Parts: sequence; structure tokens; C-alpha cells
Amino acid sequence: MNRVPVVAGQFYPDRAKELRQMIAGYLPGEEAESALAVVSPHAGYVFSGAIAGATFAKVKVPETVVILGPNHRGLGRSAAVYAAGSWETPLGKTPVDTEIAARVLQKCPGAEADDVAHSQEHSLEVQLPFIQYLNPQARIVPICLGHVSLKHLLQFGEALGEIIAGAGQDILLVASTDMTHYEPGSQAREKDMSAIERILDLDPEGLYQTVRDRGITMCGVLPTVVMMSAAKRLGASEACLVRYGNSGEVTGDQNQVVRYAGLIIR
Repeated sequence: MNRVPVVAGQFYPDRAKELRQMIAGYLPGEEAESALAVVSPHAGYVFSGAIAGATFAKVKVPETVVILGPNHRGLGRSAAVYAAGSWETPLGKTPVDTEIAARVLQKCPGAEADDVAHSQEHSLEVQLPFIQYLNPQARIVPICLGHVSLKHLLQFGEALGEIIAGAGQDILLVASTDMTHYEPGSQAREKDMSAIERILDLDPEGLYQTVRDRGITMCGVLPTVVMMSAAKRLGASEACLVRYGNSGEVTGDQNQVVRYAGLIIR
């Protein structure tokens, strides 16, 4: 099945030439290095594209990318894997890595093949043009996460790490998330930094607890916990914050902002 774009023309341009030009403008001239994982925002490109671009520019995009995103709409299964077919954007079609997807379905607790959860979800889609631009030959494994307990998130991540460790190829993990939503800029920053510190400490349990206990509206905390658990299984040794910002830097209004962060784990 070919998954057609649902937010092209809204979150990012729906014309290939314009989209390429926009992405190129967001990619600084950095020397890319291998990485285990990235955290990348998923708002409209005018708000968060520069942060996503600064992050992706620093990593080599291999032939397979596992994209983990939150389920904003509550459709479909709680751990939904888009197991076959392709995803389309104005830059073309990207096939699903069916071999890795099949292993996820077999080995990751709670994983189910489900296209419905992905049908209207933007958080994974907006990552794809950056992947396509940087490696047109890449394949993807899209995973959409809804209501999953911390225990099962950690188990899912550990199993995903096992799969990647045994794959015999480089695989990049992408956790799609925005940070605090619709709070004053300074207040949102203070809360977000407490969550970002847990990512920098490579502490998935601490991230989950901090977000829950402080009421941080980090919509992609679940995929980020899974990504971190997988990265730890793969021997992650460090994380770095590439860039952090908010929507008020574009709109000029710091009263009610959405904040974004780009991080890399190696």
C-alpha cells in the first residue's frame, strides 16, 4: 500500500522544487557523522524546519531509518507498524524496509501491523522529506505509538535495539517530538530543559517520569523513550543538544509558544 502525504501543502510545500529549496536552506554545511539516533521536531517547517535541518545535517542517513512518532489522533493500534508498501511525499516514494519491519512485528512486544494509525498522523510524515533529500535510496520503518506503559516502552526499545544490533547494517533511529505546547516562553524553556537533561543523561525512565511528574506537554515522549532504550542497548555513549527554539521566534509572540529541540545520540 502506498501511503500518500496528508500534510503536504500545510506543514511543508507540496511542490517538489519548492520543498527541495526549503530543505536545502535548512541544512547548514556540516560534516555528517554516523549516529545511532536523533530527536527531531514535527511542526510546520516554517516553525521547526531549521531545527530539524540542523540536526539531520550532522548525521549520515543510512539505507534504513526507523521513524518513531506519537499517535496524535488516537487511531489504530497502540504500537502500530507500517509493515509494507511505500510512503510518498512531493520528493517521491520511499519503500518500507519489509525485512526489518517483519522483525519488529516478531520480536517487539505489542507491535502490530496497522496502517490506520498512520493514515492521518503527521509526526512521521514530516521527517521523511529530510530523509529523502539526504539519502534518496533510504528505506523506512514507520512506527506510531499510542498508549503504552513505561515497562512495555522499555521492552519494545530493548527488542528494537536487539534487532538493529543483529541486522548487519547501519540503521538510524528517529524519534519525532515537539516539546512544551502553548505556555509562556520562559516557563516552557525551564520545563523542557529538565526533560532534555534526561535525554542528555541517556535516561529513558527518568525522561518518562520527569515529563509525567512535571506535566510537560512533550507529545513524543513515548517514541523518545523507546528510541533511548534501543540506543542504550546499542551501546550509546553520549547525547548532544544541537538546537532548541520556539514558535515565538517566528511569530514574535512569546506568550503562548510551542518549543522544539533537535538532539543526536551516538
